[in-house]
Amino acid sequence: MPNSELILVVDDTPANLEVVCETLGDAGYEVTTAIDGDRALKRVQAHPPDLILLDVQMPGMSGFETCQHLKANSATANIPIIFMTALTDADSKVKGFELGAVDYITKPFHEQEVLARVKTHLQLRQFAQRLEQRVAEQTAHLEATLAQLRQSQVQLIHSEKMSALGNLVAGVAHEINNPLGFIAGNLKYAQDYIRDLFQLIALYQQELFEPSTALEATVAAMDLDYVQQDLPKLIKSMQAGVERIWTISTSLRNFSRSDCDRPIPCNIHDGIDSTILILKHRLKANELRPEIEVMTNYGDLPEIECFAGQLNQVFMNILANAIDAIDESCQELSFADIEANPKKIIIATELVTGLDHVVIHFKDNGIGMTKDVKNKIFDYLFTTKEVGKGTGLGLAIVHQIVTEKHHGSLQVESVLGQGSEFIITLPVQAQNKSSQDLKGLATAST
Repeated sequence: MPNSELILVVDDTPANLEVVCETLGDAGYEVTTAIDGDRALKRVQAHPPDLILLDVQMPGMSGFETCQHLKANSATANIPIIFMTALTDADSKVKGFELGAVDYITKPFHEQEVLARVKTHLQLRQFAQRLEQRVAEQTAHLEATLAQLRQSQVQLIHSEKMSALGNLVAGVAHEINNPLGFIAGNLKYAQDYIRDLFQLIALYQQELFEPSTALEATVAAMDLDYVQQDLPKLIKSMQAGVERIWTISTSLRNFSRSDCDRPIPCNIHDGIDSTILILKHRLKANELRPEIEVMTNYGDLPEIECFAGQLNQVFMNILANAIDAIDESCQELSFADIEANPKKIIIATELVTGLDHVVIHFKDNGIGMTKDVKNKIFDYLFTTKEVGKGTGLGLAIVHQIVTEKHHGSLQVESVLGQGSEFIITLPVQAQNKSSQDLKGLATAST
């Protein structure tokens, strides 16, 4: 059966070329020739051979020099070279091996020796190529496995964090609701009782023409007129406080909502508002800076099909990072400097791209980031925070939720010293996926 291997024979002696080419051709090999080193290098560039038989002593560029050029080029460095020479001294052979040759064939040629050496080194080359391919395949497999393992780890950590946070927040909301319901229910009765008591006092004042000195002194001391005016206001303030707590409780329950096994229509503005409310304590003024202002510019958005619980985690991580960036930028500034240039977070939403995608912008004027940090910001385990203050998983989870779970996109623009902007693009309607796939997507937040 003919051999498919291509062999380049380089020799300046036509008789030698004829002998070697005839021997190899009869054995079924494809043979090409060159009569000097320069032509050999050009021939190799045009048609890389599987093996080179290279004469040592040639005019112009010697075989050793030709070999050096071949080994210096990454495209030809792995082609096995067998030197053909009449030299038998050990120094020449050592030099050839040092330059990268794999073998020697001594002139005059012995046909069987030439074929045996050629066959051996072609087989070794084939074995090396198969081994390289196998190693490449195994490396690719290991890299894919590692990537899958990292993804599973991120999902597991995200699932545990969301489960713990959801249980905590839902538990707090539940504990708030019980006494809150009691207070809200009794405030109405208290308001009625107070009204009845004020009416009764008014009747007594009408029918009691001559109150005692002690009674008059008591009425004056308690400033009854003021109490009658102010007590209803107090009740209304208490009712407003109850309603505020109801709003907070509702926001907590919205934030910690459990996702279904498929995307459902949700108002993402509710999720953003809930997240802002939960982080409100971190936005308040402290000893380093005034309060961080959060400005919202919401567009007229439809409900989008999503995993709302997971998107709330996205909003939480991005907003928390924005607050961290602002706090870091305030460390080198005075309180007066910050008041002159207030720190703020701007959140804007819009409906774009043929009305089938929504875009959410989170922009801050915090510390910003370098180009190198920006390029790594979504990498697994990458963090710029001190040991113990950052896991390097927050934005990796954000990226996974947006791009993989919701088939959206996540971009970041940032200038060091000026701030950062995260841009989330989400489809209004969820991608068509099988129920099994959708079940897998929801796993991370249940």
